Amino acid sequence: MGLGTQVRLRRLFSHPSGCLFGIAVDHFIGYGDVRSGGLRSLPQALDRVMTARPDSVTMLPGAAKQLWGEFAGQASLIIQAGMFTADDRVRELIATPEDAARLGADALAVAIGVRGPFEGSYLRWLTDSVAAAAKIEMPVIAHIYPRDYSGDVPVIRFVPDEIAWAVRCGVETGVDVIKVGYPGDQAAFAEIVASAPVPVVVAGGPRTETIREGLTFTVEAMRAGAVGAVVAAISGGSTTSKA
Repeated sequence: MGLGTQVRLRRLFSHPSGCLFGIAVDHFIGYGDVRSGGLRSLPQALDRVMTARPDSVTMLPGAAKQLWGEFAGQASLIIQAGMFTADDRVRELIATPEDAARLGADALAVAIGVRGPFEGSYLRWLTDSVAAAAKIEMPVIAHIYPRDYSGDVPVIRFVPDEIAWAVRCGVETGVDVIKVGYPGDQAAFAEIVASAPVPVVVAGGPRTETIREGLTFTVEAMRAGAVGAVVAAISGGSTTSKA
């Protein structure tokens, strides 16, 4: 790992605790309704997000270009390169490490789905992004979501075996940080995190009925060894926990 990567990662994990609290506003394509919910106005959503004083904010490149200037220096910017839906209706890589650097970001995020017919293509997104990012010392954060294709519509799975597979995919592709869902089993997650030679942050978990339950999962994940959490700005007005 070169100095540039180390410096950028240090900024991401600059909180005295050594942990990362991030908020993502990069997921509108996964919800589809841009006229309702918390993301209907990106400027207002970002204003609310920044009142929480996050360590990082993850955005798609277009939104960052238009909106981040007002908040530059208040948190680390992470540019999201991967855009996909759980059913693979949309699956595109829309940003490069150079794009992230031009926007002043401290990292490039690449969201992928694993399992299913397009797993190889998604893993190629990661390996290509890691290779390109190494040339300019840009950290790559993998957001990895295993899917279950057994039903009519693919769904994201939050079970230990699948989360372990997601983490291993991140390790093998050479990313700098791995963001995965919490499987609802603290002991199993501790084993998964311990097996990873790179930092693991948690991103939601099994759907819950209340925010309190979702926060309980986050606490369990941190106790299991996760070095932070990245939460999504809710787009649908629900109190359920979402990745």
